[in-house]
Amino acid sequence: MPLTAHEIRIRRRARARALQALYAWDLVPDGGLNRVGERLFGDLAISADERLVAAPLLVEVDRSLAEIDRDLAAVTTNWRLERLSAIDRSVLRLAAAELRLGETPFKVVIKEAVHLAERFGTHESARFVNGVLDALARRLGRT
Repeated sequence: MPLTAHEIRIRRRARARALQALYAWDLVPDGGLNRVGERLFGDLAISADERLVAAPLLVEVDRSLAEIDRDLAAVTTNWRLERLSAIDRSVLRLAAAELRLGETPFKVVIKEAVHLAERFGTHESARFVNGVLDALARRLGRT
């Protein structure tokens, strides 16, 4: 059953909130990603509906960070993750986690990640994220 417009908006906002938590954690990684997310969600009074979408993404990044980074490194042959901007790195990790969870069609994951990269990064970020995630989806057998 397709999502309603309201559910799509909630998911989009939830991804943006998860991205904010990842970005904050990337800049100051003390305290753990899940704790950073909970603090951010509380400070911003994030709705329960958005938390239900955002929290599992953060849990997956936290649980699988080494594997996510290894998969991303494999498809960014000319770029080291630590050299990417914090926004680009966070968008890629978030989308990689969502791809790993396998609940969202890969095309939707990529489209939403590109939207986040455009909104919070640069036009070049969006193109870069699109290419990396397309390669990652193929690598993970999600295409």
